[in-house]
Amino acid sequence: MEKKGPSGRLRKIEAQLQRVLAELIAREVKDPRVGNVTVTGVRLSADMGAARVYFTPFASAHPPDEVQSGLTRAAGFLRGEAGRRLGLRHAPRLEFVLDDTAEKAARLTGLIDRAVSRDGAADKDRS
Repeated sequence: MEKKGPSGRLRKIEAQLQRVLAELIAREVKDPRVGNVTVTGVRLSADMGAARVYFTPFASAHPPDEVQSGLTRAAGFLRGEAGRRLGLRHAPRLEFVLDDTAEKAARLTGLIDRAVSRDGAADKDRS
């Protein structure tokens, strides 16, 4: 049988919080800076007093820092509503963090592709 300690409970709440926040942001946040946002992850502190909410703007007309400002402005509303929907006695403070993982992956892939093509060109010169 799998042991479920505090970390198991924490991960479960993180997943639920991610789902609820994604829904709330899509349907309830009226700030035009926010637009379409994908919530890519949530990390709760051990005491569940704070949560880092990782997001990626999707086809936004606004730069990422403006999207982040819009989310930060809506944080109080989102905190209260998420706490109610999840039945949490104390909802965590929300900190929105731009998730640039996809951008970093694309940049790394580009570097690898260039290195491989240069290596291929060097092999042809040697033959």
